Amino acid sequence: MRTNVRGYGFLPAQGRRVALLLATFASTAFLSAPARADDAAMVTYKSLTPEVALQAAQAAMKTCRDNGYQISVAVVDRFGLPQVLLRDRFAGLPANDTATRKAYTALSFRASTADLAKSIRDGGLDPGLARLPNVAMLGGGLAIESGGTLLGGIGVSGAPGGDKDEACAKAGLDAIRDSLDF
Repeated sequence: MRTNVRGYGFLPAQGRRVALLLATFASTAFLSAPARADDAAMVTYKSLTPEVALQAAQAAMKTCRDNGYQISVAVVDRFGLPQVLLRDRFAGLPANDTATRKAYTALSFRASTADLAKSIRDGGLDPGLARLPNVAMLGGGLAIESGGTLLGGIGVSGAPGGDKDEACAKAGLDAIRDSLDF
C-alpha cells in the first residue's frame, strides 16, 4: 500500500524510512559544514579574559603597595575600553583617569608611554600628539602583547614618578606572562 507521507510522495514504508534517513543525513551534513562564503567577512581575534586583566592589575597594585605607593591601575582591552580599574585608598584624585589614559596611550601607539614622552621631548614625535583626546604621554603605560598580537594596555598612576609607575605596570605584565604565551 502506498501513502503520501510528509512530502515524500507515494513510497512504500521501507522507501519512506530510507528517504527520511537520507534527508536527515543531508541536512545534518549541510548544517555542520563550514560556511566558507562568510569566512572572508569575519575577523577572529584574541582578547584578555577579565580574570587575566584583574590578575595583572592586582600584581601592579601589590608591587606599588610594597614600595609604599598608593596608586590606581587600569587595564584596557584591545579596543581601548577599560576592563579593570583598581584604585588604592589614598591614590590621588586624578589617578584613575590618568592610569586609564596611560593604558589607552600605550595600546594606541603600541609603545611604552615613557618612550613616547621621551620621543616628544627629543623631537622624534610631534608634541601635538600629547593633546589628542584620552592620551597621556607620561611614564607608566605599557602595551600588552603576546605572540605578535596586541591584547590591550596597562597603566599605573600615583607613584612619585613615571619610572616607578612603569615598574609597577611591568610587574603586572610579568604576573600574566605565562597566561599570555601562545
